[in-house]
Amino acid sequence: MQRFLLFIILIAASVTGADAQVLSQLKREKPDMEQIKRETLDRTSPYYYPRLMKEFLRNDTAMKIDKYRRLYLGYIFQEDYDPYRSSERSINYAATLAKAKNLTRQECDSVIVYAEAALADNPFNMGEMVMLINALRGKGKTNLANIWQYKLNYLLMAIVSTGTGEDEENAWYVIEPQHEYVLLNMMNHTVADHVFYDPSFEFITVKDPSGKDAGGYYFNIGPLLEQYYLKHPDEL
Repeated sequence: MQRFLLFIILIAASVTGADAQVLSQLKREKPDMEQIKRETLDRTSPYYYPRLMKEFLRNDTAMKIDKYRRLYLGYIFQEDYDPYRSSERSINYAATLAKAKNLTRQECDSVIVYAEAALADNPFNMGEMVMLINALRGKGKTNLANIWQYKLNYLLMAIVSTGTGEDEENAWYVIEPQHEYVLLNMMNHTVADHVFYDPSFEFITVKDPSGKDAGGYYFNIGPLLEQYYLKHPDEL
């Protein structure tokens, strides 16, 4: 519970009003991936995936946690899903967060161009979202920065809604391994070590801002691996 309260405190700084209330009352439960698959593939469902993505891409801040949860987790059932897609640059997320806060105006212009292109290729590239938000703020484009902050906050809440991260049974679900690092960095942690163990869990130990050990968190990448190997059976 203390870890969840830490997450609330850190994200609450960028959400207000009704959204802050959603965060404080966020229900955490293991996702039924088969149900999410049915909902997001059903054209008659309010969670039909193309419809969700259209809302997301048009910067619709009316989208709430129920839709973001299906948007995020349902992405693994889409044809273009690839959790290990290559990128032109490898992002160190702790460094990204530090760098993003100290951009010159010229750097802001470059970051905006690159980040928008990266997000057009992968709409859930959270590292680029962090860079884009800070670059937009650096250029004085506050309203657009707030929209992207809203998106990032709700995607992180979608992850946190899947469990507590405190043990295997309550592990957080992610659709890309990099999201583990973004979430932990946003919780003001630095990753100390990363261990994968069968059948599909990752345990990440962290340090607090003073460099002291701050325990660890469990992530479930079972659905991620299942969909990846369906598309890449030669890597089994």
